[in-house]
Amino acid sequence: MQKLVLASSSPYRKSLLERLRQPFECASPDIDETPRPGETAEQLTQRLAQTKAQALRSRFSDHLIIGSDQVLLLDGEPVSKPMSHAAAVDQLSRSSGRTLTFSTALCVLNSATGHEQTCIEPVHVTFRDLSPEEIERYLQLEQPYDCAGSFKSEGLGITLIARMQGNDPTSLIGLPLIRLRAMLANEGLNLP
Repeated sequence: MQKLVLASSSPYRKSLLERLRQPFECASPDIDETPRPGETAEQLTQRLAQTKAQALRSRFSDHLIIGSDQVLLLDGEPVSKPMSHAAAVDQLSRSSGRTLTFSTALCVLNSATGHEQTCIEPVHVTFRDLSPEEIERYLQLEQPYDCAGSFKSEGLGITLIARMQGNDPTSLIGLPLIRLRAMLANEGLNLP
């Protein structure tokens, strides 16, 4: 059976991959995530997912390496993790009442053969009209400062959303498991 490696230090991606009930290792790819001039959000996230997987190829030479990256566009600019309360208030205030697209790129690299599969799974999220008090209360309760968009849909953040549209709800959390299962099957790893 092919061995799996998750090219990530994200506890959210690790938790998602555990759902597949396959043994895997986690390794941080430690790459430069600086956008290139003229690079679109989708190009950036796809390049980073591929770069994360490729960065581990020499360490894991007979593995299926899973790289993933997510980007949120807000007012035409990529939004990253807020890392502070003030930045999270700003992100959620700007998201209030709007539909935003979270794009998650996925790469599966067979390090033995060099075969690489990539895709981008978008999820369109419509936020409710959020009052400053609701934003403050939510941030105090969940403190999602390490999440793009400043909310956790798998937690209390679901209450901020009016609706979601996409093919894979796990894409919003950061690792599209439906597409991942298909990619692993293409490499001979069939899951129930």
